[in-house]
Amino acid sequence: MSSQAFGLRVASAIFALFAVGHVVRLVKQAQVTVATHQIPMSLSVVALVIAAILSIWLMRLSSARP
Repeated sequence: MSSQAFGLRVASAIFALFAVGHVVRLVKQAQVTVATHQIPMSLSVVALVIAAILSIWLMRLSSARP
């Protein structure tokens, strides 16, 4: 495995962790407050979708044969 493929897999794992974190927030209905602003759950849904797509995309790129 090349260092580029390894780097893509590490980045994929990081995005997967972010996606799992958003799933946990959505399941537990955890409220997040930044300063005086409460972050809506819909923002976690959007972030979950983006992180999951990036994770899957990077994993596929790391597995692609040139």
